[in-house]
Amino acid sequence: MSEAGRRVAVRALCEFTAREGDLDHRFTPAPSAREGIEGHARVQSRRGDGFEAEVALSADVAGLTVCGRADGFDPAAKRLEEIKTHRGSLERMAANQRALHWAQAEAYGALLCAERGLESITLALVYLDIATGRETVLTREASAAELWARLEAHARAYAAWADQEARHRAARDAALGALAFPHGDFRPGQRTLAEDAYRAAATGRCLLAEAPTGIGKTLGTLYPLLAAMPRQGLDRLAFLTMKTPGRRLALDALTDLGADRDSERLPLRVLELVARDKACEHPDRACHGESCPLAQGFFDRLPAARRDAVARGFWDRASLRALALEHGVCPYYLGQELARWADVLVGDVNHYFDDGALIHGLAQAEGTRLGVLVDEAHNLVDRARGMYSAGLDQRRLNRLRKGAPPALSRPLSRLARRWQDLLREAEEREWQALDEVPGGLLGALQQAVAAITDYLGEHPAGADPALQEFLFEALAFARRAETFGEHSLCELERHGRGRARLSIRNLVPADFLAPRFRAARCAVLFSATLSPPGYHRDLLGLPDDTVIRSVPAPFVAEQLEVRLRRDVSTRLRDREASLSPIVAELAGQYRRRPGHYLAFFSSFAYLEAALSRFREECPEIPVRAQRRGMKEDEREAFLAGFAPGETGIAFAVLGGAFAEGIDLPGERLVGAFVASLGLPPFDAYHAALEARLETRFGRGFDYAYRVPGMIKVVQAAGRVIRGPDDRGVVVLMDDRFARAENLALLPDWWRLAT
Repeated sequence: MSEAGRRVAVRALCEFTAREGDLDHRFTPAPSAREGIEGHARVQSRRGDGFEAEVALSADVAGLTVCGRADGFDPAAKRLEEIKTHRGSLERMAANQRALHWAQAEAYGALLCAERGLESITLALVYLDIATGRETVLTREASAAELWARLEAHARAYAAWADQEARHRAARDAALGALAFPHGDFRPGQRTLAEDAYRAAATGRCLLAEAPTGIGKTLGTLYPLLAAMPRQGLDRLAFLTMKTPGRRLALDALTDLGADRDSERLPLRVLELVARDKACEHPDRACHGESCPLAQGFFDRLPAARRDAVARGFWDRASLRALALEHGVCPYYLGQELARWADVLVGDVNHYFDDGALIHGLAQAEGTRLGVLVDEAHNLVDRARGMYSAGLDQRRLNRLRKGAPPALSRPLSRLARRWQDLLREAEEREWQALDEVPGGLLGALQQAVAAITDYLGEHPAGADPALQEFLFEALAFARRAETFGEHSLCELERHGRGRARLSIRNLVPADFLAPRFRAARCAVLFSATLSPPGYHRDLLGLPDDTVIRSVPAPFVAEQLEVRLRRDVSTRLRDREASLSPIVAELAGQYRRRPGHYLAFFSSFAYLEAALSRFREECPEIPVRAQRRGMKEDEREAFLAGFAPGETGIAFAVLGGAFAEGIDLPGERLVGAFVASLGLPPFDAYHAALEARLETRFGRGFDYAYRVPGMIKVVQAAGRVIRGPDDRGVVVLMDDRFARAENLALLPDWWRLAT
């Protein structure tokens, strides 16, 4: 075990060894970090002469250097104070939190007694109510001997775990240093991608890699970063995906590398991060020990579950669930606990890039060297825009006011009046951009947030879902308002009387993403559609020294017939006229080569019009169609229709669930028709987006319309050729595809039929 590993802060020590009792995630209003700092200073300023604040303490305990800062010590009274800030009734505080606070106070007390030769001490937990300024003080008398004995017990438990972790790290690094590629040879293009990924890890840079479908991008990026971990001192990898199938591909690749073998398993801990609502075993119960059996006694059973988990090492969703239920603990929160002990985290991109994201938070708290991989990175611009946007719904406020408790009537009414003021002062349009976040409404919102927070703190039984939902929405909006700038747009929408919506919509996620990329030791972003690279570099905020790579496709032009229908216009005004030539093209191609085809349209309305016309004119050709709001089992049934031995044309929406991320090799898909350039709507919002991107990057139309649209087109067409033996056809149906600026965004290996 390293010397650094022998040093542990009091807080980290107690959080690992001293938590006990139930898991309790009932809503508890909590002070902000700034309020906590100010609260500590307020309490310390109230103490008399001789009071010592922020007392640095350190001692060797059971082979560990335990260190930290006690909040305060009164030498005359021999009283050590541990200060905590809170909102609302202290009776609402979870028992496990109170136990943790006492453990911290006892640890500081042991260190202080040892340093100053005290035989006994008074320990005081000082709780400051941020709203009222009132202090509640709980005290205990303790001898130095008993405090030291407890601290030694904690230190021995932590040291044993830390020694185990050091052994695991040594075994992991030795195994990864000798890690062999799991297949006989690399696929064409895969070695190039792997070498570029390894160099990114070795030099601590970002890599933006466009690599074609079918070369094995997941394994081609995971393998080199795993191999780089011991050589570059990487503590952890985060493999981030856009959709659930991407997580499965990563877990399968890690299994191929030996992370989930029954014998001679690679000593690598892998954790799949799953959304709470997907992992919850009892969605009908509240998340605390009085309601859920898996929350009851969670921290009492956690140590055994944790020991069992690290002995197994591979924690995908199914394995983690089985382990958690064996020990009678919540699968989701067991996963959250295990994240800090995992070597590879596999999860959605929001686990690193979102506000308060788990992976980023761990890396910052622990100072870990993190390697980040982002699959299907062409989607990150839109996903990030969603993460850094927020909105307020007037109708939700009006509904809440009707049933709000009397204590909240005044602040909610004040907020409602500010809504009306805004609507009177604004123009009478369905949509408009505002120069800034309305100050009057924002001030009233912040007052309402404070009132609701205080009310929920004093009235735990009043924490009804509607009130909490409104509070979370308001807090998210207030956070976005604090960082409002040129990267975002404030918009006001009117949908009828009492149904307005005020939103802060992110336009340029680069300003939020750039610090996350800087925080990682290295990052590898990969996809089959990352052209032009400047678009992604600019909008994602990638560093100036980012390496740009385009891996040549292993396919040849003869595998794919690409045709343009220059006689078709899919512009909105020409939609009706386009139906007949589109139907004729689909039917003609199907009759020449019966098989499975996908036909993509820009909207459900366009799809339904084409489908209706096709059924009228070609009733003998099997068809089926994507529907709005399809559930997961319905999507799976739709894909199951691409079975060998059957034929037909499936109608789908460009940019939807069936336009990317699905694998239909061989005869399961022999062609695709694309009746759209995928351009976003030419509406007021996109006009504002175009103007902002023009000002910032000088590429307004390209970045707002052309590039996002052509990415969708190439993704959809990319469903056809998945391997070296595939043969198929893609038909692009719109005269605008023939323009040079659009042709430049098509894959290099395509050859258009003349």
